[in-house]
Amino acid sequence: MPAATNISGESKGELDLIVRGNRVVTPDGERAAAIHIRDGVITSVSGFDEVPRGTQIYEARDFAVMPGLVDTHVHINEPGRTDWEGFLTATRAAASGGVTTLIEMPLNSIPATTSVAALQAKLAAVPGKLSVDAGFWGGIVPGNAHELVGLWEAGCFGFKCFLVDSGVGEFSCVGEPDLRAALPVLAKLGAPLLAHAELPGPIEAAAKGRAANAPRKSYQTWLEARPRAAENEAIDLLLRLGNEFGGHVHVVHLSSSDAIPQIRKAKASNQPVTVETCPHYLVFASEEILDGATQFKCAPPLRERENREHLWAGLRDGTIDMIATDHSPCPPEMKQQATGDFLDAWGGIASLQLSLPSVWTEAKRRGFSLTHLAKWLCEAPARLAGLDHQKGVIVPGRDADLVIWNPDASFKVDPAQLHHRHKLTPYAGRDLIGIVEATFLRGVKIFERNKFCAAPAGQVLLRGKR
Repeated sequence: MPAATNISGESKGELDLIVRGNRVVTPDGERAAAIHIRDGVITSVSGFDEVPRGTQIYEARDFAVMPGLVDTHVHINEPGRTDWEGFLTATRAAASGGVTTLIEMPLNSIPATTSVAALQAKLAAVPGKLSVDAGFWGGIVPGNAHELVGLWEAGCFGFKCFLVDSGVGEFSCVGEPDLRAALPVLAKLGAPLLAHAELPGPIEAAAKGRAANAPRKSYQTWLEARPRAAENEAIDLLLRLGNEFGGHVHVVHLSSSDAIPQIRKAKASNQPVTVETCPHYLVFASEEILDGATQFKCAPPLRERENREHLWAGLRDGTIDMIATDHSPCPPEMKQQATGDFLDAWGGIASLQLSLPSVWTEAKRRGFSLTHLAKWLCEAPARLAGLDHQKGVIVPGRDADLVIWNPDASFKVDPAQLHHRHKLTPYAGRDLIGIVEATFLRGVKIFERNKFCAAPAGQVLLRGKR
């Protein structure tokens, strides 16, 4: 088991801590190394035995040592819908899963983060509740283009929009005219546009074509209700407008693998576009979802096995840049478990605590390495948020945010062990590989062996400020 030890014999040096192990994942690959930490920052990464005497050492031994995960797609919902999820519970779940940085989505809270005043209300709800660091995306809704500069200057990391009904009245979807108003502002600022890429037209057509007696407990009914065309056409629109205005477009939670060729083509022409997918699209397949199992409902939907493998191929060739959870819990009764009605159930999957083992379980069986994992879950998301100078890699000058975990140990997901506010999750009872042993936030151990080791010490992250 990992242990904290001290090399005695000389006076203690300036370092606060050294974390060392045989499987430290750096941008150059996996190797035995010692991570030197002072004042919460990595000062150097040396050979395993290159440690000053008298310095406290955390021995990771043969466990993996990776950068703390950076999750750029999390719905926390506080203030206003804290009964869905709040800062206290979400960030505890993050810490226990090796996630040390969250960027929170602007919807589901009341007010939604679509104005500077709303951001200030969000910040007022945070003190004393963060177990890990957290920042915020602003939102784009019809008519708020005049708020974008203020939100950017106030510290938001970029802007999220929906091209289809978001499901909450406080965050209306946008159309092409709204995007044309916002994109020149974002391009001038250098701010990314994050988009829920589904268009209403194909969804409305699917609804009109659905038989009146379509079985509402069948997952196939939900799958057909959100056709791939809705995603594909939305991504076409985003790429076209992004190319016209020269701004950075980021496609969130890619589900339809049909869109990969058009994204690949845009990247080949050096268009600034990035893409994420989510653990659930890489783990589950529509053919496996039982009638009434509404815990699997999300939008865009979980698709077929073949589609899942194409998403993995997109990660392999770099068309898909990163993985984020889209952690979106709700009170269990909103999932319509009693009726099993997929059309009425709230769409969202709770997975924040499980992102590392869920992705690793599937990545390992496909021959990927820990280096791939660190790129998808740490480095690329930090870059998206403009935090790559501070987070996401184990190199000197970055925050000493680390996760020490056993990539060979398996466990069965027990919802009672999850720290999310609500325990309903499609991962319940699933066997996963990868157990978090310890999480460090800026050099302070905040979680170890199923126990929290410190009071909430996370910081609010604001763009442009360390």
